[in-house]
Amino acid sequence: MSKMPIKTMVHNLLKLTEKGEGATLLGIGPMSPRLLRASFEVAKDKDFPLLFIASRNQVDADELGGGYVNGWNQKTFMKAIRDTAAATHFDGLYYVCRDHGGPWQRDKERNDHLPEKEAMDLGKKSFLEDIKAGFDLLMLDPTKDPFVMGKVIPLNRALDLTIELYQYCEDQRKALGLPPIGYEVGTEETNGGLTTPETYTKFLNRLEEELTRRGLPMPTFMVGQTGTLVRYTEQAGTFNYQNASALAELANQYGIGLKEHNGDYMSDYQLLQHIPAKITATNVAPQFGTEETRAYLVLAEVERTLKEQGVIENASNTKAVLQNHAIDCQRWRKWLEGDQKNISIEQVKADTELTAKILDNAGHYTFNDEEVKAEINQMLTHLSSQSIDGDRFVVDRIKRSINNFVEAYNLEGVTSRIRNYKD
Repeated sequence: MSKMPIKTMVHNLLKLTEKGEGATLLGIGPMSPRLLRASFEVAKDKDFPLLFIASRNQVDADELGGGYVNGWNQKTFMKAIRDTAAATHFDGLYYVCRDHGGPWQRDKERNDHLPEKEAMDLGKKSFLEDIKAGFDLLMLDPTKDPFVMGKVIPLNRALDLTIELYQYCEDQRKALGLPPIGYEVGTEETNGGLTTPETYTKFLNRLEEELTRRGLPMPTFMVGQTGTLVRYTEQAGTFNYQNASALAELANQYGIGLKEHNGDYMSDYQLLQHIPAKITATNVAPQFGTEETRAYLVLAEVERTLKEQGVIENASNTKAVLQNHAIDCQRWRKWLEGDQKNISIEQVKADTELTAKILDNAGHYTFNDEEVKAEINQMLTHLSSQSIDGDRFVVDRIKRSINNFVEAYNLEGVTSRIRNYKD
């Protein structure tokens, strides 16, 4: 595990930011083993801390349904991260974080409209496995209540549930004799929630009061809405510098870093505003999965051309299999709006434009499907026979995408700056 606690790391970064030497950290959604490798390779070369942010749909306990990413539960996820760090000879800082932990955070729990107590119990079970596995940071998010769909969960109720989860996690951590961990609170809801400085201040004041009364630590991060919004493979929101800067200033007054969610697919123009706005960290997930999907499709096209030219005898069905599995998984439905929400699989497959969008957007959900893995491996074998290292190409393609954030967020060398900082 990381030698420096995540709260200390963020504290040092906030102090460096005050001196004009800060950076915006990158929270990386762990979409695949190749993404882990790409992340460690870039971070080793550029000397910045890694934050791996796993949602409950991606990584969770087997008894709770497991995760779609490589079939990882908390223990196997941690092992994969440690093994990848060792394989890449990484000796920097890395942190394993629970993204959107808590009740109703698995799609099935929300779709089944589980009662609050049952959903909270499941969320707590998941958190306990996180703590046992050695996660560094837990996001306490009780805001996906299916009984208030389309509305913002009342602030007081969000606080009450957050405090209950906070108390549970700290009690369990202490009972297990484990070192302190970090916490993340708040919501990025765009239709209300913690979007204005006034609401943000009210939440922070109430939170500090309750945590102090119970002897609980203040959070490491607090989520705030900066205007970002992801739809399919586009940044559909409008980055709001003024709001982001105001929320960051408020959070910093409490020694907390502002965390931005939905940071995928932003332009350089938007990315470059993060340092002056003093945003402490940004979460990015589907963008890296999409980059990996696109890399496989490029390789599949090369493979097809080589077969047509008679260079190789056979070609895999990687694109077709990826496409069918992406459609059949139906995880893309959450992006649909209006009448499209009820579209049938048959209608989707008859619409070539929508099919292409779904493959681009949802291909990464299927990387662990046995048929998909078999086709990709077959394709890589075919290409290898012609001295094309497809595995390396995929990893490097993901690294290019990560590097865009590294450059804009002033991340190069920040681990050394953080380690050398002294109050």
